Amino acid sequence: MVKRGGKEENCEDFLDPETPFGEKKRLSSQMAKQYSPTAVEKSWYAWWEKSGFFVADAKSSKPPFVIVLPPPNVTGALHIGHALTAAVEDTIIRWRRMSGYNTLWVPGMDHAGIATQVVVEKKIMCERKLTRHDIGQEKFVSEVWDWKNKYGGTILQQLRRLGASLDWSREVEHIEIKERTLLNVPGYEQPVEFGVLTSFAYPLEGELGEIVVATTRVETILGDTAIAIHPDDPRYNHLHGKFAIHPFNGRKLPIVCETTLVDPKFGTGAVKITPAHDLNDFEFKERHNCESNIIESINIFTDDGKINSNGGSEFAGMP
Repeated sequence: MVKRGGKEENCEDFLDPETPFGEKKRLSSQMAKQYSPTAVEKSWYAWWEKSGFFVADAKSSKPPFVIVLPPPNVTGALHIGHALTAAVEDTIIRWRRMSGYNTLWVPGMDHAGIATQVVVEKKIMCERKLTRHDIGQEKFVSEVWDWKNKYGGTILQQLRRLGASLDWSREVEHIEIKERTLLNVPGYEQPVEFGVLTSFAYPLEGELGEIVVATTRVETILGDTAIAIHPDDPRYNHLHGKFAIHPFNGRKLPIVCETTLVDPKFGTGAVKITPAHDLNDFEFKERHNCESNIIESINIFTDDGKINSNGGSEFAGMP
């Protein structure tokens, strides 16, 4: 409330409540004498973000200045320490932006897996007197994701409420795809197809025939360094310890028995392994590497998503 001419008035009276979300805040001709955060701050950030004021320009000739937000974990909402950190970094990045730098403040969140698990376990015990073992793995994982979505979303909104001038276009988004889906990808004029299972046959060493793998990321075949099969899958009993030959580069791919990564009922039951471009495949490599069974990590992509020379000269430079 402010008093003007002996009459009390709301600060909101000096701001247009009909301003569309994401548009520049419409102001009255008369400024309120008292600051009201709710009235003044509402809608400003949405306009800043929509206008792209915080987006770094990859083609800019200005000197770059980049900092990374220390990623808060999702064990809860932000606290005063986070607010202080954000305020200090925001001051630095805004000063550099005004000083003529091409600034980039990278946002993010830490999954804090173990800490989050503990918090969710305590929550379940407090509310229902149950342990994670009582409710089972699938239900517990679902509880953890619910927690992450709740507090992860809260944190992102809190950062916006703080006015943090982060480049939100740089945040990684994990999307689970279960069917053919067209997505817009930076650098591509047309939507790109995802979620389509493609089968690919590898010839076997010693003229034993071939083994067919199925993948939704057929381009990563150029970086394959092994093939995984389930030890109890009768279709591949004769291939234990054998090798496939990469048809493009002649690389020998060990055929390795694996229970964690392979589902005999999915696809062909044979899984291509590309450790440089898939976390599960990298962990597979770490589990199975030994002196007699070396599984390589071969990076076949450039930083801008093209095939590099490791993918083969005939493919180098392709998207």
